[in-house]
Amino acid sequence: MATQLVSDDVLKKADKILFIAHLALGDFTYLQNCFQAFSEAYPHIKIHIWVDEVRRTNRAAAWEYLKKYALYDWLAECPFVAKVYTQTYSPVLFQQSIIEAQQQEYPLVVSLSTLRPPMYAALAREISPRGLVVGMKKPAGFFALHKHLAYRKLDAAFDPDRVSQAGVHISDVYAAWFKRLFGIETTTLSRFPFVRIPTQWEQYAKQQLIKWGMTSNSESSEQQPRLVFINPYAKTKKRCWPLERVLELVTALRKQDDWRDTRIVMNVVPEEMAHAREFFAAQTLDHFQLFSAQDNFFQLPAILRECDLIISVETAVMHLANAVHVPVIALMRQKNPEWAPIDKDHSTVVTTLNRRDWVKAITVTQVIEVLPQA
Repeated sequence: MATQLVSDDVLKKADKILFIAHLALGDFTYLQNCFQAFSEAYPHIKIHIWVDEVRRTNRAAAWEYLKKYALYDWLAECPFVAKVYTQTYSPVLFQQSIIEAQQQEYPLVVSLSTLRPPMYAALAREISPRGLVVGMKKPAGFFALHKHLAYRKLDAAFDPDRVSQAGVHISDVYAAWFKRLFGIETTTLSRFPFVRIPTQWEQYAKQQLIKWGMTSNSESSEQQPRLVFINPYAKTKKRCWPLERVLELVTALRKQDDWRDTRIVMNVVPEEMAHAREFFAAQTLDHFQLFSAQDNFFQLPAILRECDLIISVETAVMHLANAVHVPVIALMRQKNPEWAPIDKDHSTVVTTLNRRDWVKAITVTQVIEVLPQA
């Protein structure tokens, strides 16, 4: 059995640790449990997190969306995270963040970055010239000299693709990372996602649904029509569902006897809201509302918690469905099955028929067929 990479002696002496990661919301949905487990195991160590923006750009027009990344709101509410570096979306701010991090004189820096691990090995060492630096290390060809030189900056490393068994859930992969790094053991149940929604956003969701006419104060929960949340958006086109398919689904759903009066909330990423409004303006849909968490991340899980069913493509929303304990129909490609929702009792996965298919190949008929299971 491999020994942990960061010794107990180092952990006893450290007062803070910096984790470097290119975190998507889906990543953090499961990594959050690992950070919490670390905090419980080593309560004297303050956790700092560097969120590296892989879309870093000089284009000022892109900064409006990048700097409002929803994950920042979530991290700000985590009681076990003491500091977050969020301004890495432009080259200038990236360099300023490095200087800020160097001033912390971190005794321990850990890179959890699976993309371009040599670059992040170098970044970790640049931030902490004298601390213990640990990171990911993937096999490099004999002539990839720049990669070998970058990996030499690490005091210890592991291959993220070999530390866990093949075919396990992503939560098991992350748990294996933390066991290899720090010797932390976790149970399967402790790896289920969770989200603590502040009271103000719980109240926001209830009031917003009343304002939209989706629910009523005068009716009991048993009398309320079913509320379904649909999310067709993901970061890549391969994982998105066309708006035409959403329209078809809403029509087909309301033809089902048990779903005739269903209210629909459709999630829209902020940068696509104008296009979505234009598309649905030409349709005549009652009790159908476009939604986007424009102000704060917690608007999203707060609305999700109020729903009876969530239908989502393979992105953070389907994992958040498990976190708020609402049944979900997840629309996924055959690739990356390790990212399927972890709560199998409350999740129904619909996959494309062929491995090379994009999510848009999933038909409305496939979704309607699994409604009884959901």
